[in-house]
Amino acid sequence: MPASPSFTTRPQLAGTFGMVASTHWLASAAGLAVLEKGGNAFDAAVAAGFVLQVVEPHLNGPGGEVPVIGFDAARGEVFVLDGQGPAPAAATLAAFGALGLDLVPGTGLLAACVPAAFGTWMLLLQRHGTMRLGEVLEYAIGYARAGYPMLAATSAAIEAVAPTFRQYWPTSAEIYLQGGGPAPGSRFANYVLADAYARILAAAQAAGSDRDAQIEAARRAFYEGFVAEAIADYLHRAEVMDVTGRPQRGLLGGGDLAAWRPSAEPPVSFGYRGLTVCKTGPWGQGPVFLQQLALLDGFDLAAMGPGSADFIHTLTECAKLAFADREAWYGDPRGTDIPMAELLSPQYSEQRRQLVGPGASGDLIPGSPGGAEPRLPGYALAGYALPGSALAGSGGRLASGGGGAGEPLAGSQVRAASQMLAGLSAPELGPGDTCHLDVADRFGNVVSATPSGGWLQSSPVIPGLGFCLGTRAQMFSLTPGLASTLAPGRRPRTTLSPSLALRDGAPYLAFGTPGGDQQDQWSLAFFLNHVHFGMNLQEAIDAPAFHTDHFPSSFYPRASAPRSLAVESRVGEPVIAELRRRGHEVDVRPPWSLGRVSAVARSDGFLYAGANARGMQGYAVGR
Repeated sequence: MPASPSFTTRPQLAGTFGMVASTHWLASAAGLAVLEKGGNAFDAAVAAGFVLQVVEPHLNGPGGEVPVIGFDAARGEVFVLDGQGPAPAAATLAAFGALGLDLVPGTGLLAACVPAAFGTWMLLLQRHGTMRLGEVLEYAIGYARAGYPMLAATSAAIEAVAPTFRQYWPTSAEIYLQGGGPAPGSRFANYVLADAYARILAAAQAAGSDRDAQIEAARRAFYEGFVAEAIADYLHRAEVMDVTGRPQRGLLGGGDLAAWRPSAEPPVSFGYRGLTVCKTGPWGQGPVFLQQLALLDGFDLAAMGPGSADFIHTLTECAKLAFADREAWYGDPRGTDIPMAELLSPQYSEQRRQLVGPGASGDLIPGSPGGAEPRLPGYALAGYALPGSALAGSGGRLASGGGGAGEPLAGSQVRAASQMLAGLSAPELGPGDTCHLDVADRFGNVVSATPSGGWLQSSPVIPGLGFCLGTRAQMFSLTPGLASTLAPGRRPRTTLSPSLALRDGAPYLAFGTPGGDQQDQWSLAFFLNHVHFGMNLQEAIDAPAFHTDHFPSSFYPRASAPRSLAVESRVGEPVIAELRRRGHEVDVRPPWSLGRVSAVARSDGFLYAGANARGMQGYAVGR
């Protein structure tokens, strides 16, 4: 994995001790500090993950979630920690029907699932780490109490939702609007969050000297103790304005938190060009990465050249097919049968590959794995032409989920609801983004994690805790009978998608990015640039990025933009012109604006890392 002879925004790091790459320099530094103290990659990931909760509160928080994928060298195995909390027991189709809703709102309390991030970090630390909780949590407590430099992006997010905080969410105003709100670069502290972390740590240390007992005591403090009590008490009495334009009560209760445990499971994997790529199960969108690989395996990508019109067009058209299958077939396999083996089979992929033509498709065409008939919720059908020939080519007849359920709010309704929320526009009250981290250590361990949810703009801060709950339930469908249909105890089909690739059974590459529906597009282009064109990690990260929003968004109000193609301007005018000639609705973005991929790798006795200059906050460290 040689250094680049040409300019890159950052050096590709190389060493033998340890590497940490993340979306914030302070998290990366905390992770390396843990490695320097003798911790392993999993200890470092936990420390970095808690720091991200503090320093990127507009992107994740303790009330969110964190899918994790790793390779444990001592056990010689790849593992996935699901890191996604389920819907509450009270979250039924009937409950939302009684409220007159056909979509789960993207803000407020109704969309809260069980907060999974804390429990998942505890499971990673207990099962795969070596350090005590205090040794990995001290960095987050320190930044929360002593302060950290406020990111410009966080400051802008706070400013955008400040009217809502003042008028509707006073508990958030108490944390984020002291003195009018933090300016970019100012020192900001969240003392309430620091106290909550410290109280959890005190409960852990009171359990005695045994490391596992301390970690379990911390978990109980969160899910059965004072944290759960504070959440349940607030939700019992609060009615909170959300994007529907009405105050709504939450459905999450203390019993939901007490009943939940994080779990481990094997990955879904696919072999590609000598590598075994591992992803989460279909409760996340991770397998869509593998479906794209299965489709692309039949094309000569190397002959197309990196960043060419042929390359971008082919990836975009394959993404449309894979994400259409995501809409029809993905969901929590604990609650429904997911035809994963058929979706990744050579026969199915060859059939689907025939649908990739010379022009940009305007259709949403899920396939028929094993002959099963695809069904979609109503919102997924809006805006598409669905010609019979295209449906026949997909291997089955497309059927709507039926009778209006799932249909999005009309544009005028969205605007009216937004105006009721202190005049803010819908995007300003829409989804936050996400974080990512990757760690490799000298012991042979590698881990990749994508923390998200519990954004400061998602719902009000819980009094006494300093953080808010997530809104991941907005990714459920309210159409009955689908793989992604809301049900108590079911996990929403999350967008969070860390990645791990093996070579000859050993960990080779861990990578990922924030970005919602774009995660498995930006990270795919990175992966292919490395595998097919020999780019090192930093070259592949720096390469011009692109994505499509052709398929339904996972976020409220579940809109889609058929034929859309966003490209960084650095792809060049000839490529842009050719893509437009092929029928893509090209949206030319600023030169360094799409994606925040980071990565670590192991190869030939060295460790490597790369991080993203986009956003001006991601960083890789190591030696």
